[in-house]
Amino acid sequence: MSLSETLLSAKSLGVTYGAKRRLFGPADGGNKVLHGVDIDIRRGETVGIVGESGSGKTTLGRALLRLVDVSAGAIHFDGRDITHMPDAEMRPLRRRMQMIFQDPMASLNPRHTIRRILVEPLLLHGLETDRQAAERRVAMILERVTLPQTCLDRNPHELSGGQRQRIGIARAALLEPDFVLADEIVSGLDVSTQAQVLNLLKELSRDLGLSMAFISHDLSVIRAICDRVYVMRHGRVVEEGDCDRVFAAPASGYTRMLLDAIPLPEIDPTWLGRETEQEDAA
Repeated sequence: MSLSETLLSAKSLGVTYGAKRRLFGPADGGNKVLHGVDIDIRRGETVGIVGESGSGKTTLGRALLRLVDVSAGAIHFDGRDITHMPDAEMRPLRRRMQMIFQDPMASLNPRHTIRRILVEPLLLHGLETDRQAAERRVAMILERVTLPQTCLDRNPHELSGGQRQRIGIARAALLEPDFVLADEIVSGLDVSTQAQVLNLLKELSRDLGLSMAFISHDLSVIRAICDRVYVMRHGRVVEEGDCDRVFAAPASGYTRMLLDAIPLPEIDPTWLGRETEQEDAA
């Protein structure tokens, strides 16, 4: 993989929680969560990160976005070393690296209307210079995520779980990022709503040229949406490769154990579209 193809990469990445800082030398003690993880995400591809609870997949995702401190290794974004980049230098990159959270209620300010939640980031990051232009852009993205304009004057608690998740996707897409991290974003949704959200992500990824890391414990979802997959166990990558190859002929015994524990149905490439059509018809 050439450097020009790679948007985000981590080499020998380590994360330790609770380490005691010393005046000289490395931090001491603590709970080591990631152990020398290597990961590469190409421009325009969707990479799955899968593993059991406690495998380190969410910590890895947050480390890639510099939301947790890295204790070892290096992270490069678009050719720049961001491992220990100061906050002032990271700030312009934050717009280009967005996260969609598992629980939209925890990431959407309950006191703000959806209008404010979507409009203010556009003005803050300078993507629009006046409120009217920002509101026009917001109206367009709401149509794109198939939400009515009436949502704008509601608060998050007045929307359904699927609607809130689409607001989270809209907020990320509005900032025109290069990379999006989606952390277990369909785990609490019914099958029909899952299909709508996954279809939306696939369309946005294709149309906007997004790179995406999709964290999930659901192997069927990973296989449906991702190009490649990293399988994690105890803070280490135990297998990685194209989804078709990994799921058809896993090289790691741990991957085989995951597949045996949660057998995958025969893949039906139309299930996302079929579920969405059924929802529309209803």
